[in-house]
Amino acid sequence: MAVGGDHAASDVLRGLARHLNCLNEDNKATRKRALEQIKRETVDKGLSSDVLQEVFLALLKPLLKCLSDPMERCRETAIAVITEFIRCVPKPEESLAYLMPCLAQRLGDKEILEPAEELRLCAVEMLTLTVEVCGKHLAPYLNEMINILQRTIVDPFPEVKRESCKCTINFAKCVPGQFHMQAENLVKPLMQTIAHQHSRVRVSVIEATGAVIQYGTGKNVDDVLSHLAQRLFDDSPQVRKAVTAVVGNWLLHMRDRYSYFHKLIPLLLSSINDEIPEIRLLAADQWKQVGAQWEMENEDDLKDKLDFHIAPPVFYPSGVERPGLGCRELVVRNLGRLVPAITHDLTDWLVPTRVRTSQLLSVLLLHAEDHSTQHLQPLLATLYRACTDTERDVVSNCLAAAKLLGTFVPPAVFLKLLLDHVATPYSSSHPWVPIMVLTAVLQGCCKPLLIPHLEQIANTLVQPDVCQEYEQVMYLEQLLACVDVLLRQCESDCGSVSLQLLQVLVTVQSLSAEPNVSEKALEIARCLCKVQGLDSVMELYRQHMSQLLDGLSASVNTWSSYSPQRLQLYVVVTQSGPVIGEFVNQLMPLLQICLQPDKDPEMRMSIFTMLAKLLMDAANTLDSQGLFHDESEKFLSDILLPNLVWQAGRTAAAVRTAALSCLLALLHRRTITPEQLLCLEEKLRPRVLSALEEDSQMGRLLACRSLSTILRLIGTSLHPEVLNKIYPAPLPAAPPAPG
Repeated sequence: MAVGGDHAASDVLRGLARHLNCLNEDNKATRKRALEQIKRETVDKGLSSDVLQEVFLALLKPLLKCLSDPMERCRETAIAVITEFIRCVPKPEESLAYLMPCLAQRLGDKEILEPAEELRLCAVEMLTLTVEVCGKHLAPYLNEMINILQRTIVDPFPEVKRESCKCTINFAKCVPGQFHMQAENLVKPLMQTIAHQHSRVRVSVIEATGAVIQYGTGKNVDDVLSHLAQRLFDDSPQVRKAVTAVVGNWLLHMRDRYSYFHKLIPLLLSSINDEIPEIRLLAADQWKQVGAQWEMENEDDLKDKLDFHIAPPVFYPSGVERPGLGCRELVVRNLGRLVPAITHDLTDWLVPTRVRTSQLLSVLLLHAEDHSTQHLQPLLATLYRACTDTERDVVSNCLAAAKLLGTFVPPAVFLKLLLDHVATPYSSSHPWVPIMVLTAVLQGCCKPLLIPHLEQIANTLVQPDVCQEYEQVMYLEQLLACVDVLLRQCESDCGSVSLQLLQVLVTVQSLSAEPNVSEKALEIARCLCKVQGLDSVMELYRQHMSQLLDGLSASVNTWSSYSPQRLQLYVVVTQSGPVIGEFVNQLMPLLQICLQPDKDPEMRMSIFTMLAKLLMDAANTLDSQGLFHDESEKFLSDILLPNLVWQAGRTAAAVRTAALSCLLALLHRRTITPEQLLCLEEKLRPRVLSALEEDSQMGRLLACRSLSTILRLIGTSLHPEVLNKIYPAPLPAAPPAPG
């Protein structure tokens, strides 16, 4: 220092001697005035830096002593004076020998000595300034700094927490060579504060955590990852943005980042689906940088792929930008570790976690492309489990992921697993899940690759264990969705499996009690007609009626009231309209078997009711081609008459009533000729006359109407003796003779 500077400093100090003495006075007002006067005579006076340096070193001890002054105003002024000296002097590091122990005592003990939170903030701000201006000179005071930060990070005052985090970041950058030795001591206080109620505090803690881990030994990554992952669900966009920035920075700059790729990649990729565009763009940009850097660092390993650029798959999802090679390779090489983690998090009890994880799955599969084939089995198991979730977003996201599997995995591979799972359901409580996933996978598969496997898929869907086993609405809806996807994907090529698809649609309608499901099945049936160039659903039935009836006839001997085939028959004959009239010769043997008197009575009753409805409009159904006339005599003698024989019991009576309704319809619509009726009159008459004595009012009414119609049709041809036998039956019984 120049001689003039020495004299100037001496002059200043002589002028301050009286004020320094006053700092020891008992009167707090005197001490306060002395500190204010020292401030005016030094930092406020504009002295040269050299003079200030000399004066600061001389005043440092008395000023530090004032930090323990009982009067808050005196402590505040002392902190302000020291802060200004540190900011203005050319060599602030010369004060560290006294300053750091004092601050460590005031702020770093188990119990913080400074009671005023505003003054603690000022003291930490002074410490931050000291770090900024002293830099590497603070290395010898590592213990003191860590002790102070451990306490101030968990300080009750939010602003002290934030300033402490800022100080931590600066200190880590200033002395990286020494900071790593004690960085782990700051992890616990940071994690205690990371969930603070103030979002600005959370942001500061996350940023400080980023510095502590990056400049530390890297051993504490696992201690902070779960906390950071939780912050990805934070309500504050700034907090989520901070997590994204920190994780991205670790992936780019952390020394041991290769060891933690499988843990850090999911955190960064999760932000790609954030609801805030700014966060999505930040995550995407950082991910591109990470991929490009990894690609450059591993150029030798990727030489072939770099030299011979691999084009994207032919049917790559439209409107989606393909990730860079480095990004794809990073995911592929870590997918084996990521899939189990995804599986675990998709069962988390928190809905946001499951939703975010399901979004992440799609991102990972988009990167993995055809490499997801080797992980297909665990991926399918994961999708099955996730599709049972009660949260719609989870299910829809997982179905989007399944669609990507269909895009990238060869059909021969995924069908081998999926069709087995469809045939043997994953869960008794959620049997539709494999079909749901299959539908989504088929949506993603391209037409040329799917067509060769159409028959295999259709044959699986039409298996009785698949399409007839369950009546839940959800299961039937998924069956319909699967058929619908096949039609949309393969269009006219579905003609080769038209029969199987129609059988599935018929089965769904037969099992469903929901009008919406039946309407959807009819809509898909019309679509099946359209792709084949057929005019109507009736044309579709005409095309396949023979096979449909053969299929039903194959099992007719085992039918009961619980058999789905009975309901399928109803759908076929009622929906085919006049077409069924072309196949009466094939239908009649089937009816004859299932309507034998020894068959299930409830089944017979329901079929007779169905036939009665058809016979009431016979010209547009059973007799549309006039073929039923040839079969009507056999129908009456072999089917109706055996079921009109009296048997005990209400169920048997109900069957007779249903058979009588069928008889009346047959007679009323004159589907049987008078000549045919006359041939059977001798067998028919006793059955009808017997029915007049039925307990059921409806049975008696139907018998009366049938008898009336018989007389109208063939009455004039009957022998008088026959008429004599008939006419007393309808008459009321005569009253008893008087005694």
